[in-house]
Amino acid sequence: MLQKWCQTMRFSRLTYTPKDLVFGFSKNPLKYGTGLEVGNGVVVPEVKYFPRVEKDVREEYKSITEQLLKKAVALGIENLQLETELTYLEMEDPRLVVEQVNLQKDLIERYAKEYGLHVGYRVTVADIRDFGKPKHDEEGFNRMMEVFELVSSNGADVLSIESEGGKELFNYSIIRQDLLGIVSSLGYLATFDMKRLWKNIVSIARNKSVLAGGDSACAFANTAMKIAGGLKDNMIPHSLASIVRVMSACRSLIAFEEGATGPGKDCAYENIYLKAITGYPISMEGKTSAVAHSSLVGNIVAAACDLWSNEQVENIKLFGGYGPEVFLEILHYDTKLMNVAIEDKTHFCLRDLMIKSDKFLNPQAFVLSPDIVCSISEVIVGEKDELSRTVASAIKAIELMMAEEKLLLSRGEKRFIEMAKTRLEEIYSSPNEKVERALEQYEGKVEKLKVKDYLEV
Repeated sequence: MLQKWCQTMRFSRLTYTPKDLVFGFSKNPLKYGTGLEVGNGVVVPEVKYFPRVEKDVREEYKSITEQLLKKAVALGIENLQLETELTYLEMEDPRLVVEQVNLQKDLIERYAKEYGLHVGYRVTVADIRDFGKPKHDEEGFNRMMEVFELVSSNGADVLSIESEGGKELFNYSIIRQDLLGIVSSLGYLATFDMKRLWKNIVSIARNKSVLAGGDSACAFANTAMKIAGGLKDNMIPHSLASIVRVMSACRSLIAFEEGATGPGKDCAYENIYLKAITGYPISMEGKTSAVAHSSLVGNIVAAACDLWSNEQVENIKLFGGYGPEVFLEILHYDTKLMNVAIEDKTHFCLRDLMIKSDKFLNPQAFVLSPDIVCSISEVIVGEKDELSRTVASAIKAIELMMAEEKLLLSRGEKRFIEMAKTRLEEIYSSPNEKVERALEQYEGKVEKLKVKDYLEV
């Protein structure tokens, strides 16, 4: 029989209505770093960067950080967040991580003192586990927790991760458009992994007096978004990618149910669901993430952001400077516009324009619109368990897509969502029984999948 488990808490109602869900404001604002306030009436740029691989990583991070802080002073940026995403290579040597985190934090504190900057510093730890090893690679898990401890003690203000529990089954299923496999991955396997992972991360964060920022379903929903491609070259239906995005919100919510407080991780496009439910601030990325990948949701994702981010940009020389500082300037002007709209009390108008520019062009944008988000989130918080809410939220998303005449859906997309609705309703009738039987079969088909290792940790 499938194992049951209880979470630390469950959200039973929404924090927001669609009318109130807007950029720059959160019901639970945060203050951290060198006095940075997030979700308290100002949108803050969060810049994410990547060192050149052929260079010394410590010198690269030192150079990038100083470039960014100098650029902030030059542009008059008072509020800023920096994000370091650790790589597999860096995770092999925790001492190296300590050095580079300390280097960056020393620079942040010096510039904050000299120029009055309010800076937050997020560190995202890489998920280095090999899920093919027994107990899902305890050595890798322990090293991840060690790195969370170390960065918390040496300058990080916010802890995040892009965790991958359930990814082995998801990869098999998404290519085959196998909805039962996707449900089993996101609605069951990933939930066990998220609970274990975030129970530990939240404990570390509380002990070190830093923030447990949140997870990202990048390995799932962003993978589906990438495979779906553009309007003409898609490998899977865009409506499938949108369904995966909604399901991923149920998975990422577990971090907050375990005690995370945000600000949510930028590449988690599902964050708007988490903000609607929890009221905690979120980081989002859209048009500025084109440096790393293309999408059809470049404007709408800014509708409710509290931090506005790019995707990773390498520290390469461009005409306007090095990559990270160039993208900081782009983020600055985006956030400057949003903040002026807040000052002039026209922010809801700007939000609605952002939404309108993307919402009906593609189902992936449609499911990120605040009104749709709140309708689906009502279903999420109303369900009794993780598996049920994963399936029910996807069914609700399909119903809303089918009911919206303005939404551009090809004949193929319409056929797919009709099929998907029937299939998901069938799964929803007895989700535990169907997932239990399916997992027994998937273990014989999916390399590295060991269901018992999810249940026994």
